[in-house]
Amino acid sequence: MDDSQTTSSPAAQAFPTGAGQRPEGATAAVVLADGTVFWGKGIGAATHKVGEICFNTSMTGYQEVLTDPSYAGQIITFTFPHVGNVGANPEDVETTTAAARGLILRAPVTEPSNWRAAQHLDAWLKSQDLPGITGVDTRTMTRRIRDLGAPHGVIVHAPDGKIDLEALQKLAADWSGLEGMDLAAEVTCRQTYSWDQTTWTLEQGYGRMTAPRYHVVAVDYGAKHNILRCLAALGCRVTVVPAQATAEDILRHEPDGVFLSNGPGDPAATGEYAVPTLQRLMENEKLPIFGICLGHQLLARALGVETEKMHLGHRGGNHPVKDLATGKVEITSQNHGFVVKDDSLPDNVEASHVSLFDGTNEGLRVKDRPVFSVQYHPEASPGPQDSHYLFERFFELMDNALTKA
Repeated sequence: MDDSQTTSSPAAQAFPTGAGQRPEGATAAVVLADGTVFWGKGIGAATHKVGEICFNTSMTGYQEVLTDPSYAGQIITFTFPHVGNVGANPEDVETTTAAARGLILRAPVTEPSNWRAAQHLDAWLKSQDLPGITGVDTRTMTRRIRDLGAPHGVIVHAPDGKIDLEALQKLAADWSGLEGMDLAAEVTCRQTYSWDQTTWTLEQGYGRMTAPRYHVVAVDYGAKHNILRCLAALGCRVTVVPAQATAEDILRHEPDGVFLSNGPGDPAATGEYAVPTLQRLMENEKLPIFGICLGHQLLARALGVETEKMHLGHRGGNHPVKDLATGKVEITSQNHGFVVKDDSLPDNVEASHVSLFDGTNEGLRVKDRPVFSVQYHPEASPGPQDSHYLFERFFELMDNALTKA
């Protein structure tokens, strides 16, 4: 289908884009900082939220995406049209409270058709105070982000029809944006806790880890639950500490390994307190450290490598990444708007993975220490399972450290 065409189904027709009078039936809008307006019908909470508008290309897992803490500060455009058709349930969440600020959809949300559905997506969105909009030409929105970068915008759901475009445009234009923002401090846990839930199976649902072999301290910069489940499933007793935990706070738990979680915001801002902690941890040459997403970026900064804001970021479940050591290509799940600049790596650090979409860095390895990290999400929630081996690699590093102790 040509990009300019739309489906012939009347129920799926997109509302016109512009800044004029509200079309008949429109109860929601997305207002960009430059005054562009996308009209539609509202779902979810009757409120408005300001944020950076991005797009996600995943075909499944919308509930996991919306509850991924890495989406804090962002309004998500789903490129896949059929969002909401499997409803929502209390199991497919990655954190207790949704981190995203809203969602933009092409087609109306249908009644759920799945045996695991506990409620309609609309009801779940209301419970999370998340506004949504349907009927948007998401192809136009996605092309705009692709070509011009991720814009600042406001999503508003107003069942009474009261939408002040001028005020909303000013709100979007005045928003400071994600660059320079430490969002990890907003989504991290407030106190240390233990985690023993393992990954989900069709037969038993989530399990419990009862025979731990190693103790991992996970630094929560916005950790997804399924990452913690993957660690527990391998036999790790997991202690989760807040993002602001010092090296002394972490080491007093006597960990066999330290995990650095995913999370939102600018790694330069979070690095103000995270980098000194990581540098102190790496003084122990035998301590295994594994970082994902924001954890990868913070580790890079602790190693003296810079990060920068991307034009539009990587978000979806279909990103090809090459393992430079083996030549193997993995299809990965990704969600990041900042990237590690690997053009000036120190002598003891090497790039381990690279994106086959744009050649950006997707992983680092420290040559003289059991320390490594990746930009993408190996926990596959949602997404492919090609990269689960990375958790096993972390486990092997702890094995080796114990053997040499």
